[in-house]
Amino acid sequence: MKRKLIAAIGIAGMMVSIAACGDGGSTSGGSDAKELTVWLTVDAQNNWPGLVKAADDAVTKKHPGLKIKHEYYGWPDKNTKLDAVLATDKVPDVVEMGNSEMLGYMVKGAFAEVDPAKFDNSGQWLDGLKTSVTYEGKTYGVPYYAGGRVANWRKDIAASAGIKTPPKTYKELTADLDKIQKKQGGTFNAWYQPTRDWYAAMSFVYDAGGSIAKEEGGQWKANLSSPESVKGLTEFKKVVDTYMHGDKTKDESDRYIVYGQGKSAMIFAAAWEGATAADPKNDKTGKLKDNLENFVMPGPSGKNIPVFLGGSDLAIPVKSDAQALAAEWINAFTGSEGQKGLIAKGNLPNNKTDLATLKHDPATAVPANAAESNWFVPMAPGWGQVEKAQILQTMLQDIGTGKKSVEAAAKDADAAIDKVINTK
Repeated sequence: MKRKLIAAIGIAGMMVSIAACGDGGSTSGGSDAKELTVWLTVDAQNNWPGLVKAADDAVTKKHPGLKIKHEYYGWPDKNTKLDAVLATDKVPDVVEMGNSEMLGYMVKGAFAEVDPAKFDNSGQWLDGLKTSVTYEGKTYGVPYYAGGRVANWRKDIAASAGIKTPPKTYKELTADLDKIQKKQGGTFNAWYQPTRDWYAAMSFVYDAGGSIAKEEGGQWKANLSSPESVKGLTEFKKVVDTYMHGDKTKDESDRYIVYGQGKSAMIFAAAWEGATAADPKNDKTGKLKDNLENFVMPGPSGKNIPVFLGGSDLAIPVKSDAQALAAEWINAFTGSEGQKGLIAKGNLPNNKTDLATLKHDPATAVPANAAESNWFVPMAPGWGQVEKAQILQTMLQDIGTGKKSVEAAAKDADAAIDKVINTK
């Protein structure tokens, strides 16, 4: 799904005492409320309004007379509105959050604690999504759906280099890309991999057994300069040096546009990016529609590379007066029946059981298999400050441009992360 998940790095105007408001996060009160307000993004409004109605019908059947009000927001606008209302008593009862937005709000005590046992498939929630709703051992949200990352390449360009099928191993991948690079020559990008794309770079780090940071005794410690992390970063630099001949200071924000310009053979990106590049308004070659192919990204470790698992969660503001009803609505929307509907609309489910059913269907096998191995950001109180300071992006640019060695850049990044990662 085409969407960008933006980490919540602070909540403007929120009262310090917000965690003391509402019913203490038990989601046990408010079952006699007469109205429920649900905030979702326009994804639901435009793509699966029938699933929203089905959840409404299920809840109102149990609670005759209940009025359910929906408000829909674009991703860039939602948090500004949410931050403003959280400082008042007029909060929504359910709010959709990008999973990378959850942490900053959980740290500030904005969301009520929920009991996972009350939600379908909670024992099988995907690891990355489960992590995104968990802070200090407590659960503050419910996974809604997932979005993964896949490799995507041009079949026509691969074929011109004598390659007929996507690679299954990393050794095959690099051998294929070497053939493509030799065939195309010049400044062509056999693999267009923006240097500052930390989601891709950290996939190499986790594949090598490293991590961004580790928690020990309740404190987080940066881990990018560990031997394992350096190994992953070194391989990432090799990719950028060998196959990426564009601007070494770029991030991934316009990758699909660059891909559509026809000077690249492959990307490793969010699953929606290939299809968006092939949209006529982005495809400057006129050839992409029938020539793009997704495949599971193999890792240097010999396994599928772990991917950052994006997606959405649903949370209940701690000031809600209808927390129990909100929990009922969330379960009706994200439960077993809701997941079937979301899968039918092209989303990845929130749980491993449903994900397994997609792995053998040719239409869904690639994203489902890719999502099986995943990672998520450190759930540390100061992670928002790490993102705000763009510490990872700076490190990667220094590595990609040769300003610093991998070891020096990783060491400097660790020092910068350690200054803020434990600060609320």
